[in-house]
Amino acid sequence: MKRSILYTVAALIGFSILSLSGFAQKKLSEQLTLTAMEKLFQDTTLLKGAKGPKWTYDMGVVLEGAAAVWRNTGDGKYFKYIQSSMDAYLDKEGNITTYKPDDFNIDNIKNGRSLLLLYKVTGQQKYLLAATKLYDQLQKQPRTKEGGFWHKKIYPNQMWLDGLYMGEPFYAEYAKLMKKDAAFDDIAKQFILMEKNARDAKTGLLYHGYDESRTEQWADKKTGRSPNFWARAMGWYIMALVDVLDNFPANHPQRKELIAILNRTATAAVKYQDPKSGVWFDILDMPIRKGNYLESSASSMFVYGLAKGVRKGWLSPSFMAAANKGYAGLKKEFVEQAGVERINLTKTVSVSGLGGKPKYRDGSFDYYISEKVITNDPKGVGSFICAAAEMEIDALAKPGKGLTVTVDNFFNNEYMNGPTGDKIPFHYVWGEDDNNGFSLFGKVFNDAGVKTATLKTAPTASNLKGSNIYIIVDPDTEKETANPNFMNAEHAKQVSDWVKAGGVLVLLLNDAGNCEISKFNVLPETFGIHFNEDSRNKVQGSNFEQGAVKIPTGNSIFKTARKVYIKEISTIVAKSPAVSALTDSGDVLIATAKYGKGTVFAVGDPWFYNEYIDGRKLPAEFENFKATNDLVNWLIKQVPGKK
Repeated sequence: MKRSILYTVAALIGFSILSLSGFAQKKLSEQLTLTAMEKLFQDTTLLKGAKGPKWTYDMGVVLEGAAAVWRNTGDGKYFKYIQSSMDAYLDKEGNITTYKPDDFNIDNIKNGRSLLLLYKVTGQQKYLLAATKLYDQLQKQPRTKEGGFWHKKIYPNQMWLDGLYMGEPFYAEYAKLMKKDAAFDDIAKQFILMEKNARDAKTGLLYHGYDESRTEQWADKKTGRSPNFWARAMGWYIMALVDVLDNFPANHPQRKELIAILNRTATAAVKYQDPKSGVWFDILDMPIRKGNYLESSASSMFVYGLAKGVRKGWLSPSFMAAANKGYAGLKKEFVEQAGVERINLTKTVSVSGLGGKPKYRDGSFDYYISEKVITNDPKGVGSFICAAAEMEIDALAKPGKGLTVTVDNFFNNEYMNGPTGDKIPFHYVWGEDDNNGFSLFGKVFNDAGVKTATLKTAPTASNLKGSNIYIIVDPDTEKETANPNFMNAEHAKQVSDWVKAGGVLVLLLNDAGNCEISKFNVLPETFGIHFNEDSRNKVQGSNFEQGAVKIPTGNSIFKTARKVYIKEISTIVAKSPAVSALTDSGDVLIATAKYGKGTVFAVGDPWFYNEYIDGRKLPAEFENFKATNDLVNWLIKQVPGKK
């Protein structure tokens, strides 16, 4: 007892010192991720014997949270945690240690989401090969007569709510990546069948499982349904819906039905939210029955599903009140301090299922409440991290609400061979997750309330009308594109007229030899900006200091970043109305100009792309991610009416 008290006092002193020293406290999503990195799944890195690590879905839930934290922070250690966790299982051919496809266990599909993330970011084939093995399992997975996936081979004819989360988000992401268009009919079918067979019309809640054969002991002989509404099962279902919709085609005829299912599921969840605590009971509809308890994993899942559904526009903003109440409840009921910048998550049921051997799980109330309730169960930890990461996005200021930022795909129009062998756009594309992409840059805009768009044709007054910020990046040379679209006087007039009327123009060029500069200069020279055909900050290998640029305190654009990395940059000559916004050793690196009602920002390197803001490559002292946030906030303020 004394030791516990001393530990608590030490932790509180640590927090006080941290606060007094002026350092911002890490957000809760980070604190619990750090706890997970230090305490969970140590076998994946420490066990080297014959048994080795075990391929388990609950790791995938934690890694889903870690991925959200990585995207929110730009801190590469979270990505490296995901990569090292998956690398413990894989060989170079993508074979997965301890994975047995013939078990036809849909739980084993879950980690495929982490594999796809790793493939998209790194391009390493072993991750795609491994993901394809999981996709192949789904193609052979036994099904009900209606076409629903069995939960496992050992549970014939059964669909469980859990299985929708384990299988469908991966299925949708893989189908989008590999252009398996017919798969989306199948994905929609899984949700539709699950709701049809498991939803209770009176409450709107979904039963944990459904046995098409009606032969299981737990199954109702008329409906095939299990007896109770287990909260985490419904939590899996709502998480599955919001994660599938990320990759579900906008024009698919059943997309509207999936959104309708999400709305019905969210409505039922809110109806059974505990009004006092703001969270949810383990058995949803029996809050006062003896033995029932508030449960952290399901509560986290509901908060995540509600908050993400609202952010994406699939749920009405009115659902945010329940998400806010739920998140406050999560913090009050389930979070405990675990040291400096570390927290634990308490009161997670370790497991609940149906049927099985040797202990038969009959789906009764007494069964559910008999399962162990523990601290830092990975299913709860991962779900809480996802929920906290969503709520932290919601808490960010949204100064750009109602604005649109458009990236050019006309002057920069490069293609590469995609994973299916067809040509796909790449290099400074919003949806591109690899080193060359703008996915994190786009997320920073989105998190500030700005919508992202792409312009594939030449800019005109008409097609720029809906854009508040227009980014032209790295105009093509003939070595990059067979028939590049060069800037000319007419294009320049269209763009400059748009700026004069209040547009915010962002010019992200490159150094000589990697970018067409001479023809392009007709546009920036309109604003007093001329890009020199040079190349400053040459960097040899990993000598990152050769690309270091110090930003002085008081810079008008970069309010928080003090040291950034910009390599191989073309310098600028700035004449009225342009002014230098960042000068280093006598060279103008960044210039801005006021032109009519609009603003121009110009720099000779597109240094806001993933490779230099995602934290995987640069040493921690470089603050490119901070600088990206600074720039986005400044650009928003330049839009007329947004001061």
